[in-house]
Amino acid sequence: MLKGTISPSITPMTKDGAIDYGAWGDHLDRLMNAGIHGILIFGSIGELYSIPAEEEKTAIAWACDHVAGRTALLVGTGGNDVREVIDLTNFTHARGANATVIVSPFYFGPSPDFAIEYFAKVAGSTESPIILYNFPDRTGSDLNAGIVEKLAKANPNIIGVKDTIDSIAHNRTLIHAVGDKLSIFSGFDEYYVSNRIAGGAGVISGLTNIVPEIFVAMHEAYESGDYAGALAFASRISGFMRLYAVGDNFIHTIKTAVRLRTGSDMFTGTREPYLSLTGEEVDRLRNLIDEVTA
Repeated sequence: MLKGTISPSITPMTKDGAIDYGAWGDHLDRLMNAGIHGILIFGSIGELYSIPAEEEKTAIAWACDHVAGRTALLVGTGGNDVREVIDLTNFTHARGANATVIVSPFYFGPSPDFAIEYFAKVAGSTESPIILYNFPDRTGSDLNAGIVEKLAKANPNIIGVKDTIDSIAHNRTLIHAVGDKLSIFSGFDEYYVSNRIAGGAGVISGLTNIVPEIFVAMHEAYESGDYAGALAFASRISGFMRLYAVGDNFIHTIKTAVRLRTGSDMFTGTREPYLSLTGEEVDRLRNLIDEVTA
């Protein structure tokens, strides 16, 4: 079963909105060199919502070739058109990715019966291992333990859940229901320890883009039984969560923090529209990075 700290990678863009493969390759190499346990491309932080399917296919093929088995590669293939989701999922599996991560359809907020029908249709149309992506703040619906349990029982290629809900109790309930069969990840950076204590698999979380080595060290400490060490790293990550309150769009904020941390000249914007960070906000980011890496 997949476990550890997985990075939902940013997707670097050029100023005209094209994917910057040079900057992206450098970023993925940095994550892998830090020992990250997996990389997710085209999650929320990867701007899945703004990438057309054909462009995503080109990027998926590139990423599979670039990662080349050096770590687990997960690909977000979710969307509102089930035909497109199935096509992208099958394409991703054929290119050799380890799993696909599929978010609930958004805009209408599917009912439990609708969600079960949707995910069962996708799972039954592919051989790809699937990680369900629960993000109620963006989809308007919750993949609760009852839904996930029914889906897991009927679809053996569903292997995990990314539970992006700011509730330790919700994460724990999923783990208690299906954690013996599925890898349950928290989508919140600061919940690694609580997730593992409950029997979960770890986190898939955005701050790994900036300080992957801290997350890797936390996981290694926990795995070795050095719980005091793991808690010390977790405390640093908890303080670093203040980053999400900086700026208008947390994806742009994370990209800016990556640039500050690495010294690269990577463009930090998302596809428009977005608001640039102010000089004061950039200074706040710099201070937070200095604090967590001290």
